[in-house]
Amino acid sequence: CGSSCLNPFFLTQIAQTFKDISSAIDKFAPWSGAWVSEPGGAYNSGGQLVWYKFAFGFWYFDQLGMTSVYNHKVYCKQALIGGNYALLNTTTFIPNPDYALLWQRVMGRKVLSVTHKGSPYLRVYSHCAKKEIIFIILRGVSFVFINLSKNTSFEIDIFHDLNLNGGSPNFEFKRQLKPKLVDCMMPTSIASHSIAFITIRHLNAPACS
Repeated sequence: CGSSCLNPFFLTQIAQTFKDISSAIDKFAPWSGAWVSEPGGAYNSGGQLVWYKFAFGFWYFDQLGMTSVYNHKVYCKQALIGGNYALLNTTTFIPNPDYALLWQRVMGRKVLSVTHKGSPYLRVYSHCAKKEIIFIILRGVSFVFINLSKNTSFEIDIFHDLNLNGGSPNFEFKRQLKPKLVDCMMPTSIASHSIAFITIRHLNAPACS
């Protein structure tokens, strides 16, 4: 989608489709759940040299957040091997880098409603935190902040301990992702053109109990 992926008004256009599908299922097939089987990013074999890069996250994480809000149960990735979006390298068969694992490690199954009064270029989604993060059992709320602006940073006030997942995470199957702990009394800055995963630890939200 090129530069359109950094346009919040473009990204929001698909929301009505997800909403309509969710409403249709509630009305006609409440026993079932919606799946995204092949997203737009997979069109024409995926974006060459883009699918595994950080830049892809501006569209991809927004899709994961939005489909979760509208109660979609599964978001598929194309494919195990082949094309520009394969989960495995077509030559070595080693798993390609995939930020979907970061989402899976931090964001739980329960989706929370979250809004803000700031710029539309700051996108935010929230879930109950995964009950187990880095071998620690905890309750809390996780957020993903997506700053689409190239010029503006945003400060987020958080009044609890939090984890900021950033830096260079190691996604080998050894669970070595270490959070960056920050002062709970200081605002968190969401830099321009950045994506931040934040977990407020020990926040006993009723929806997450």
